[in-house]
Amino acid sequence: MNDYCAAIDFGTNTARLLIAMRSASGIVPVRVEREVVRLGGGFTDHCGLSAEAQERGLACLHRFSGIISDYGVCQVQASATSAVRDAVNGRAFVDKVFADTGINLVVIDGNTEARLTLRGVLSGLDTEHDKLVVLDVGGGSTEFTVSSHGYPVFIKSMPIGVVRLTEGFRTHIDMIERVSSVIDQLEKDLSSAGIVVSGDSELVGTAGTATTIAAIKLEMVDYDYRKVNNYTVSRGDIAEIFQRLSQLLPQERLSIKGVEKGREDLIIAGLVIITSVMDRFGFNRLKVSDFGLLEGLALSGRE
Repeated sequence: MNDYCAAIDFGTNTARLLIAMRSASGIVPVRVEREVVRLGGGFTDHCGLSAEAQERGLACLHRFSGIISDYGVCQVQASATSAVRDAVNGRAFVDKVFADTGINLVVIDGNTEARLTLRGVLSGLDTEHDKLVVLDVGGGSTEFTVSSHGYPVFIKSMPIGVVRLTEGFRTHIDMIERVSSVIDQLEKDLSSAGIVVSGDSELVGTAGTATTIAAIKLEMVDYDYRKVNNYTVSRGDIAEIFQRLSQLLPQERLSIKGVEKGREDLIIAGLVIITSVMDRFGFNRLKVSDFGLLEGLALSGRE
């Protein structure tokens, strides 16, 4: 019997699979797969997940199931986040996934998602920080977590994500207004909790927008998580990327090294979220983490 474990982060935009080997210090990645599924594409409050999105999701999870089987993995931690937890047909989709693939998707709430993400991020950082702010920009929601000495002291799951913003607002100006109003509430919640966030804290960005920013700066043709993880970009660098991409049509953005197929229309919304948070709290740089919820799930399976 091998000592492999597997984790699946089935997000609103991207699905990720990790096959890892357990070690005394944590986990060692053996294989990582990711696919832009856009599960939240065509989402409506009345109908929930669209039929087309469910088909894409099932096809992806069939592929992941085959890989898991190839490695002989018995223990799988699989989570579904914003799109599934908000969908009226989310439970039915989870049941169909289990019936068709044998994968048991566990729908987690925003707080659990943030705690697992923090654990995953911390496992991959090259430096320890007394105070850390983790910004997890997802497809349907964005989690804002403040940690002190490795423990979460404040968590806020905000109803803004790249798919939700892109499909709900026509221009990035409209997106900025929506994000600004959500951050207004975030500031009030931080104040009520007695938490002070300033540019002196280390800001770590995880998930697709942050890793795409790093990939663009690195002019990366073939994505390499080892080069992306712990890569730091300045607010000025991000401003240049924002300016450059906002002048291009979505299809034209694919000519930019580092822009992955499936993110070409969503990247602007992600940049709006990240720059809005940085400007509101005075962050001058962003450390990028390729580690996050996926690794947090894998680590939780060791307990």
